[in-house]
Amino acid sequence: MHRNRRGGGRVRLAVACAATMGVLGPLIWLWQDSLLPEAYSVADMGYADYGGGPPGSSGHEAHSGGGASGHGRQAEAGRDVTRLIADADLPADVAVTMVARKQRFQLPSGRAFEGYTLNGQSPGPVIKATKGQLVQVRLINESVPGGVTLHWHGVDVPNAADGVAGVTQDAVGIGKEFTYRFVADQAGTFWYHSHQMSHEQVRGGLLGALVVEPAPRRTAGTGEVTDVVALAHLYNGVRTVNGLEGDVRVEVPPGARARVRLINTEYGVMPAWVSGAPYRLAAVDGTEINGPAPVQDKAVGVAAGGRADIEVTMPEDGSPVRVHLGGPTGVVLGSKSYDAPPVSRPAATLDLLTYGTRAPLAFDPGKPDRRFQYDMGRRPGFLDGVPGLWWTINGRLYPDVPMFHVAEGDVVRMRIANNSGEAHPMHLHGHHAVVLSRGGVPATGSPWWVDSLEVGVGESYEIAFVADNPGVWMDHCHNLPHASEGLTAHLMYEGVTTPFTVGGPAGNEPE
Repeated sequence: MHRNRRGGGRVRLAVACAATMGVLGPLIWLWQDSLLPEAYSVADMGYADYGGGPPGSSGHEAHSGGGASGHGRQAEAGRDVTRLIADADLPADVAVTMVARKQRFQLPSGRAFEGYTLNGQSPGPVIKATKGQLVQVRLINESVPGGVTLHWHGVDVPNAADGVAGVTQDAVGIGKEFTYRFVADQAGTFWYHSHQMSHEQVRGGLLGALVVEPAPRRTAGTGEVTDVVALAHLYNGVRTVNGLEGDVRVEVPPGARARVRLINTEYGVMPAWVSGAPYRLAAVDGTEINGPAPVQDKAVGVAAGGRADIEVTMPEDGSPVRVHLGGPTGVVLGSKSYDAPPVSRPAATLDLLTYGTRAPLAFDPGKPDRRFQYDMGRRPGFLDGVPGLWWTINGRLYPDVPMFHVAEGDVVRMRIANNSGEAHPMHLHGHHAVVLSRGGVPATGSPWWVDSLEVGVGESYEIAFVADNPGVWMDHCHNLPHASEGLTAHLMYEGVTTPFTVGGPAGNEPE
């Protein structure tokens, strides 16, 4: 009888152990499977997605809108990213040295802040160039622990200058330096920021504005436009414009025009609106709007990482004009007076799907060589051994996400859908894409070119671009904590490799 009881106890214990292992076993496997190696190449991550195109297909040099890479760029197949550079024989037209430091600094208001600076200031110096000029920036890391890089947000630079730690270069350690060279072949408003531990370093102040003016430059006299840079950034919760906590005041004569270049360096949409005069939305993400009409009583939504150029003609009576940047502070344009109190945000928002006048594209997005899906979601799981509720791409957790493969000259069409429960500003490096539709509704206004696209909850967009800039390019959410939580994929060109690894001796950590 006692034997039967002992035997029954052993059976129950065995069953309980088996049940426990049945639950814990898969969890242990998932935990172990999620662990990332100390160093890995993004080129080896996830699974290959050829978008319906043949693996290893040849380039399409004859494609309209495709062909050779941009002005001053050396490009050949079958080499690593370090060889994708601006023409080494071109002299620099604009040469800048940037010294990066970790230090306590003061905003212009006098408020002290613990963070990072470039040349002793944050935001860093505004870099200005003219379209067609070669820009050369020498980055020196004096005291930033963990290393630093500079990424040229929205500029379609050659891949070696993209500034992504572990993908296009190693992070620049203390006492070391790196030189970036690229031809500014698109006029517009851009910005630069670190892409090493970016969710920490960008918020901490490693950023600045880059403006590329059309060639030739506008000259003083009739038709002169007052150019205003307005970089919005939060320092430890303190909203600033160009590092100022209050309004930025700019003198503009009555009847004259002003172009205010709005740069949103934060993680969510920044609404912008104008009081005191109508305005035109002249450009988005560095690309001019075709046929912009006057706008009144509507705000513009500027995506995280995105830019919007607003043009205003000043009232003839000398009244001031206020450009609001997401709140009571902003840019006040005036001459006789700067008394322009804040007004409430308009209820309506300008729809860029219909704004402006249609114009032909240089390629046919209706006949793509590749079709990709970028479907964002969220589910529980493990990311590098850490349990949590993580972002997914096409239902998969990082690093088991797609590597989008293209050949040079391909026409690429991508559908981006957001079923994650939270908005995401999506940023593709090295390319501008045109928005074809939102929620299945075709675009009918000016070609809407973006490098930073806000994809709201439940929204879907179709975009298209020509693969004309060889390299390995990040395609990620520019809410940078989201990117560090797995919302990152890459676009990879046939025949291009990278010698760099995430992690490793350089401690590369792009997000």
